[in-house]
Amino acid sequence: MADPHAAIEFIRSHHDEFLSEWKQLVSIPSISTDPERKPDVARAAAWLKTKLLAYGAASSRVIATKGHPVVWAEFPAADADAPSILIYGHYDVQPVDPIELWETDPFEPTERDGRLYARGASDMKAQVMATLLAVRSVVASGPLPVTVRVVLEGEEEIGSPNLAGVIEQHADLFRADVCLNPDTGMISTEIPSIRYGLRGLAYFELTVRGPERDLHSGSFGGVVHNPAQAIAELIAGMHDANGSVTLPGFYDRVRVLDAPERERLAKVPVDDAQMQKLSGVPELWGESGFTVVERIGARPTLEINGVWGGYTGPGAKTVIPAEAHAKISTRLVPDQRPEEVRGQLEAYLEKSAPPSVRWELTELAGGDGFICDPDSPAHAAFAAALRDVWGTEPVFARIGGSVPVASDVERLLGMPSILTGFALPDDQIHSPNESQHIANWYRGIEAVARFIYRYGALG
Repeated sequence: MADPHAAIEFIRSHHDEFLSEWKQLVSIPSISTDPERKPDVARAAAWLKTKLLAYGAASSRVIATKGHPVVWAEFPAADADAPSILIYGHYDVQPVDPIELWETDPFEPTERDGRLYARGASDMKAQVMATLLAVRSVVASGPLPVTVRVVLEGEEEIGSPNLAGVIEQHADLFRADVCLNPDTGMISTEIPSIRYGLRGLAYFELTVRGPERDLHSGSFGGVVHNPAQAIAELIAGMHDANGSVTLPGFYDRVRVLDAPERERLAKVPVDDAQMQKLSGVPELWGESGFTVVERIGARPTLEINGVWGGYTGPGAKTVIPAEAHAKISTRLVPDQRPEEVRGQLEAYLEKSAPPSVRWELTELAGGDGFICDPDSPAHAAFAAALRDVWGTEPVFARIGGSVPVASDVERLLGMPSILTGFALPDDQIHSPNESQHIANWYRGIEAVARFIYRYGALG
């Protein structure tokens, strides 16, 4: 294996410069869901293209889509037969609301207590910059031992509606031996992590309608089924007393956790007390018979994301609302299919909804789960790189969130993914006062650089 010493020294001697460039990207308010921020999303894409060329890319492009652009670049290896890596990232961020809960301006990155605070500081501009700066450091220190291709999208936070089409249309630009996807994170600053499974998603809005207009609750109460009550009864019935989802057929495709996998997941150092502390709840709740680690990463769930209807303003208004609504998301494990979950939810509603109301179900988003072989040579090389930096064995785990691109690159390019990252559970991603641990970020740059050398040595 080529000696990574020069690249590591380059990283350590450029800490201030790297931090400054990270702050520049974080300062761009690239909120993909806000139409008024579309110019800022485009500005972030242009900034990244310029930086990729400055870092030594032989070529870079901004690929237009029906929504926000995709940024592509290629860093060819010195040896044309060298292995290849596709680095994935997204440069869009969540909205900042509620703005009044931020201690500092969300787009003026601020260092405080060893962290960088800003929207996108962690998710995922820190992770994008860690990988790109690692590539820059290797390029600056000698021959590149692998070909590196880069794909950075601007729509991950709105479900990546156009990325799969871009990958399919430009498959030759993105094809590689493995995809490095740093969008999952670590368990703690001292425990590096590799994720080998993701849950998919099926997301719906349920509307329950009763009377043709809001009614006086004194005149009609007791004779008209209140849609707000009806929707509460319906969503309450979606779980049984053991925390299991009651949709018919919901578990038919769920893989049984065998003994080796349960043993692997048991090594993840997360327990009930930690989850209770992180969430701030008085007591945990969930499907019986499974640990918190298994519930989060390897079991499907159904969650009510929001419920509304009727009068919610100040004071009293005595009405029976004409309709009520609920947002419902299901997190799916590999083999479950979003389109089948819709049918299962409809079957539940047809059986459970009373004739006194009407209901309508709208599907808002969907995506498949993902699982890969954690014992692959590429995973072993990345695990060794993490061990080089942290001095401890990384933990292999499954994660409860969804990263649609992992299944897209597997389906469209036949490419496995290494899911990792240097974000932490307390980074408050998607919340006010999002931040990234700076020292952890520097270590992440070194780990990616070491992986490039280790993966190149595989030949």
